[in-house]
Amino acid sequence: MSMPSSSPRPKSQHPLTDLIISILIPSIIMMKLSGEEYLGSDGALILALAFPLGWGILELIRYRSFNWIALLGLVSTLLTGGIGLLRLDTQWLAVKEATVPCLLGVAVLVSTRTRYPLVRTLLYSPQILNIDKIQTHLEQRGVQAVFEQRLLRATYWLSSTFFFSATMNYILAKWLVTSPSGSEAFNAELGQMTLLSYPMIAIPCTLMMLGILYYLWRTIHGLTGLSLEEILAHPPQK
Repeated sequence: MSMPSSSPRPKSQHPLTDLIISILIPSIIMMKLSGEEYLGSDGALILALAFPLGWGILELIRYRSFNWIALLGLVSTLLTGGIGLLRLDTQWLAVKEATVPCLLGVAVLVSTRTRYPLVRTLLYSPQILNIDKIQTHLEQRGVQAVFEQRLLRATYWLSSTFFFSATMNYILAKWLVTSPSGSEAFNAELGQMTLLSYPMIAIPCTLMMLGILYYLWRTIHGLTGLSLEEILAHPPQK
């Protein structure tokens, strides 16, 4: 599952490449090369997991910054491989698929009680919005408290997207992956689950995120009078 970065990094110039390497290629490998006449179930699983794992490590090295969400994705990939290679009960796959986004949802809620709420990292961040200009106008109009209340509401909605993802991940894993782990059928079902997770989970979650961003823009525009162009962050001029 693709997740927002928690540290500044350039926006991906090739989102299609991310999709192909992280989802399409691993799915095809597990569905088509798991037979004993090809790589076998273990070989296909290891090769399939090597693509998102290697890509994630490359991304971490490329941007030279700690990215805890990317790290969480790498751990999730390793757990998936461990379940297959160790022949664990498939129930653990469903639990794992639900646990990762659920932990993110809980983290978003808990962070509201800290000095660093995650909504400011994931949505209300300098990489997306012109924070300095927005804060200046909020203070000038004396509506800082009103904005903080609405930002808290957006935080609750943000956490709900992760809980939605956790629920759908669990349902999809229980529905599709029913064969014993480590088998050829298990790999094929895992590949199907990976493919279907994009239209059934990633796209709805992305739309929910866009809805929250739209709510933030409407809130900021209504409280400050700034236009969309003034609200959005602009890359530094070379």
